[in-house]
Amino acid sequence: MPEIAEVETVRNTLKKQILHKKIKKVEIIYPKIIESNIDDFTKNLIGNEFIDIKRKGKWLIFELHDFYLLSHLRMEGKFFLKNKEEPIEKHEHLIITFTDETDLRYHDTRKFGRMNLIKKEDLEITPAIAKQGEEPFSKNLTKEYLKEKFDNKNIPIKTLLLDQTIISGLGNIYANEVLFASRINPLKLGKDLTLEECQKIVTATNSIIKEAIAMGGTTIKSYTSSLGVTGRFQQKLKVHKKESEPCLVCGQPILKIKIGGRSTYYCANCQKL
Repeated sequence: MPEIAEVETVRNTLKKQILHKKIKKVEIIYPKIIESNIDDFTKNLIGNEFIDIKRKGKWLIFELHDFYLLSHLRMEGKFFLKNKEEPIEKHEHLIITFTDETDLRYHDTRKFGRMNLIKKEDLEITPAIAKQGEEPFSKNLTKEYLKEKFDNKNIPIKTLLLDQTIISGLGNIYANEVLFASRINPLKLGKDLTLEECQKIVTATNSIIKEAIAMGGTTIKSYTSSLGVTGRFQQKLKVHKKESEPCLVCGQPILKIKIGGRSTYYCANCQKL
């Protein structure tokens, strides 16, 4: 699944390719990805243009003159920029054609992605955006903030790090890496974390996400190259997808377990419970 670094990479790439191009046509092939009224969605896009692209957590926020188009890539959503004449592929579900005869195509093998067109004044009260927690670079993401969120939580820290209402944009890959960098066992309960450990999570989250964005994200099976961009952060992964490989710190084999249904990789020696 694309996480914050991958979504940020898509945002930065699209900003260079589609801003201020007038929309000529909108073709919706799989309507279920659109949460808005289909007729209004199409009508308000045609003749409009994207003037900026923002991001909140894993949500892309395409800014138009009077609206925002919210897009969540979910498991395998991707955007491609193609010439209008290119054949429509099987999993291309939305096609936005610009007046320069290029297409912005949304491709999603599993059809889990979602889009919603909202009025600008409704952005902060739209549930998908309003419920998001602090971003990894926010000055409000502090050890005190996390301690308050984790206190009384009888839930493994790995599960809490995936809660988008706490840290916005953090997903399975980076949660595994953050916990390893923090030397915290993923099974440790939120209520048992110390203030010092919360600070380690803040520091690791900031540094890891910053480096991942600089390297274009992590290209793995569920997030592959689109828009001509391939991430390189997979070269820096310490534990994710490293089952049975020696820990880069102590040499003990990396373990893989399931926590809350999610694959979790860690070193039992470096991340003692």
